[in-house]
Amino acid sequence: MSRLSSISSNPTLRQFAQGAAQSAIMPVADFLAPTVEVATSVGRYKVYSEKNRFHIPDTIRSLGGRASELRFDVTDATYNCEPHALDFPVDNLEQLEESGLENMLREGAVAVAEVAALAHEKAVIDAALAAVGAGTGKTWNAAADPVADIDTTILDVIKTAKYGSLMGVGILFGATAWKIFKNQASVRGRFVVGSSKAGTSTGLAVPTESLAGQMFVGTPEVRTSYMIYDPTAEGVAPAPAFLLDTAVLIFARKAQPTRRDPSFMKTFRLMGQYMVPGSYSRDDGRVEVAKFDWSEDVKVTNVEACVRLNISAT
Repeated sequence: MSRLSSISSNPTLRQFAQGAAQSAIMPVADFLAPTVEVATSVGRYKVYSEKNRFHIPDTIRSLGGRASELRFDVTDATYNCEPHALDFPVDNLEQLEESGLENMLREGAVAVAEVAALAHEKAVIDAALAAVGAGTGKTWNAAADPVADIDTTILDVIKTAKYGSLMGVGILFGATAWKIFKNQASVRGRFVVGSSKAGTSTGLAVPTESLAGQMFVGTPEVRTSYMIYDPTAEGVAPAPAFLLDTAVLIFARKAQPTRRDPSFMKTFRLMGQYMVPGSYSRDDGRVEVAKFDWSEDVKVTNVEACVRLNISAT
């Protein structure tokens, strides 16, 4: 066994790699599609739609009778945690000392985790936008009331999910949509600027995401996506754009979802198998490769439990 193989199989490095992966998970991806840890790579999950809605079962059991069953049926779907992997090559010339080699593997784990998290966030947002469709346009000019618009949508989402107070609501702003919202006249008017008791200084209240959540009915969690993509090919002038930009997604979510609840989206991951380190040697014998493997499947589980608003200022 090579030194790299020996170190990569060390439980401490494995724990470090999985910790780096958890730390690197982009807040927007985990917000929009929280993780459901599953025991098998393929399994069933509840999917909800306008025709197949969530219903609260009757829990009363008559004497001698059967209880209502929580089971999967033919209308449900199958998740498949497909394999993902990234490699971090280490040249044999760099393998000088064991302590230095272990630090290189730690560096590789962090680098791989960050890139994997970016790819995951783009996959989550792409899936969400594909599912919800074109959305509804809203003009938040000086005469509009964005808070009222979002409050109405929140109540619609809660009624669609039908999960009561167990179900939270998330609001995800695109970068431009958030800029329009925070600078809109009626929103700015809800934030009071006052002086300190001594009258020697002035306090400034600005509409941050956490404060914005307190303005809405139900006090939902609020985030903003600053995910950038560039659709142009190499050699062409770059044209970076925000993935969400002027869109706002208002959706049902549980911070710790299960395979059954009617959240909008979920990410299925194999339990304890996220960012597993390993190694192999290239055929030229000059490079050993630290490999990192994981499995996941991003699913839209309740497309009706999300509303897209497209925001313009004029």
